[in-house]
Amino acid sequence: MARASNLPLQVPSIKRDFPIFERTIHDKPLVYLDSAATSQKPRAVIDAEADFYGRYNANVHRAIYELGEEATREYEGARERIAGFVRAKSPNEIVFTKSTTEAINLVAYGIGVKGRIREGDEIVGTVLEHHSNHVPWHFVKEHRGAVLKYVDIDDDGRLRMEAYDELLTKRTKIVTVAHASNVLGTINDVREIAKRAHEVGAVCVVDAAQSVPHLPVDVQALGCDYLAFSGHKMLGPTGIGVLYGREDVLAETEPLLGGGEMIREVHLGTSTWTDVPFRFEGGTPNIAGAIGLGAAVDYLAKLGMDAVRRHEIELTAYALEALGGLDGVRVYGPRDAKARSGVVSFTMEAAHPHDIASILDVEGVCIRSGHHCAQPLMERLNVPATARASFYVYNDIEDTDRLVAGLRKVHEVFA
Repeated sequence: MARASNLPLQVPSIKRDFPIFERTIHDKPLVYLDSAATSQKPRAVIDAEADFYGRYNANVHRAIYELGEEATREYEGARERIAGFVRAKSPNEIVFTKSTTEAINLVAYGIGVKGRIREGDEIVGTVLEHHSNHVPWHFVKEHRGAVLKYVDIDDDGRLRMEAYDELLTKRTKIVTVAHASNVLGTINDVREIAKRAHEVGAVCVVDAAQSVPHLPVDVQALGCDYLAFSGHKMLGPTGIGVLYGREDVLAETEPLLGGGEMIREVHLGTSTWTDVPFRFEGGTPNIAGAIGLGAAVDYLAKLGMDAVRRHEIELTAYALEALGGLDGVRVYGPRDAKARSGVVSFTMEAAHPHDIASILDVEGVCIRSGHHCAQPLMERLNVPATARASFYVYNDIEDTDRLVAGLRKVHEVFA
């Protein structure tokens, strides 16, 4: 088993960058194991947002005075750094949204409701998606008469890749998949799925909310057409998300929002759109959020995403072994830590997940409980809910030990 001193990241030093770890929970040191829901924020991100509001607050793109020009430089500079972070060919392939949810809805509307989908055309998803990658396609079904199909999982929580042989047809127009499951941690073979989608003339849409924060992502190597992720899960602010889209694909996508900043010309009764990515950013954007996300990307790049990935593999392996040694605990998802992200969902025979989370809270340990916005997957697993611990750069072996000690107390209470 890994030991704290052997982890790739120096967690004590990292924790000092996060003000929240200076506080206690119920008079105990905070153990935060809910980063799959939202991550904590380092001072660099907090300071970047405060610096914008305190020193050069102005709207972007159209101002010709110094404050506005500085705000625009920082906003567009963040776009450039985020493009580099995911290996996009150009900053023009990066669209700022408010979330992964909005980004996927933009695609569903722009190529589904308003685009290429006709009655009887097919959208292929999977049973392990977050609701954010289910519900937008329900809208397309309702508005356009699309047929929805789903790839199942095996008993180890991996996609049944052979199912694509049967499900993909000449009527398939969209293939969508989570890069990593927010419940099972399963890392899916996006490169192969995108390749299969393109073979039948479909586009590939990827929910990367649980992968971009945790492992190196190269959108060009993956070969997907669209990829969405959220800032708040990768040390950045809430209310800022990103849609990556190949520039030629974005050019054929209808905008979701109409208004200022996204137009070329407006006349009474008619309007035309400006170039990508700006046609998708109608209205005053979340300038501070984008700048804060740029600072988060800088922080992660300094740590090194290869190191972040190795760190989480070590922690996940340790957690899987430790939880596997507890009576009445069932862990879901692949057993190989290298095949999953740092998300560990589990149930206990003696206690409901909400009771588990409540008792752990008293011990200063924060985990998530519930269906994790993945009810179709809960139905597939035949459970109403799970408890979920999720790891990130500020977690270490001692945090996992605190989790396990708390679960032993849960067992004592309910056994």
